[in-house]
Amino acid sequence: MAEPSLFAEARLPHQRSYGGVFFPSVLAPNSGIPPPSLSVLTQAIKTQKPYLEWLVREAGTLLLRGFPVGSAADFNAVVEAFGYEELPYVGGAAPRTNVVGRVFTANESPPDQKIPFHHEMAQVPEFPSKLFFFCEVEPASGGETPIVLSHVVYERMREKYPDFVQWLEEHGLIYTRVLGEEDDPSSPIGRGWKSTFLTDDKSLAEKRAARLGMKLEWTEDGVKSIMGPIPAIKLDESRNRKTWFNSMVAAYTGWEDARNDPVKAVTFGDGSPLPGDVIHDCLKILEEESVAIPWKKGDVLLVDNLAVLHSRRSFDPPRRVLASLCK
Repeated sequence: MAEPSLFAEARLPHQRSYGGVFFPSVLAPNSGIPPPSLSVLTQAIKTQKPYLEWLVREAGTLLLRGFPVGSAADFNAVVEAFGYEELPYVGGAAPRTNVVGRVFTANESPPDQKIPFHHEMAQVPEFPSKLFFFCEVEPASGGETPIVLSHVVYERMREKYPDFVQWLEEHGLIYTRVLGEEDDPSSPIGRGWKSTFLTDDKSLAEKRAARLGMKLEWTEDGVKSIMGPIPAIKLDESRNRKTWFNSMVAAYTGWEDARNDPVKAVTFGDGSPLPGDVIHDCLKILEEESVAIPWKKGDVLLVDNLAVLHSRRSFDPPRRVLASLCK
């Protein structure tokens, strides 16, 4: 007789069902076996990776809850057990700090600020295929990381605004952001150009930006980065469906600080402005379709970045959520 699996499917009140598939998938320790150690967990991930990947493919997101993951080092071991190649964080907007191994802090912007829905690094050509999040310290209140299925957003937008979506598919988007020299932790897009391009050499920063398809224009107090036109809709080939793969709503409603005006941060690929009413209605759709499961200490969330958008709600400290990006 085969040994019982470490993993047992679980249900949470916040989950949604799409065509009988629960979003997100949730796994907890099997109550029929002894509580696992971290080494037992990482070995089970390695041996049952096809099953775990099937769950992620079906639901777009997998939450591991109740397992012995207590620290950043534990989380790093879990990430490495999955065996995905690491993606260096080059070109992203959020201020982050390396903690250990492949683990970084999630966006370090102040707790009173919301982070709008986005696909991670959708504004650059090389984006992560998968994201891991880990709750090291659960919030006093708030601080959820809402998630939403991107193809559902695409279908609802196409149904309601067919001309807008067609124009978006034909022309894509241009993203513009002004970066200071150093990181600004008071801003959700406060990553300075030195840490964005992992150098303090302007010529090397230009070369690395060019490899991303990004143009830099130097100013007295920093640099203006211009990316695009870049596609706003992608085909998820593994699932044969289109996804709302962009940071349009995030840029238009959230890329605001002392250097940036969010309305100017994103335009159609031909340079024409976006219609604000449509953007705000898209935000409403994102909120309506989203799932926001309150974090518990030890939670590990695996997100298929091509299939799912994520955000962050404001919170009362303390809260510490860590992240890791994979190719």
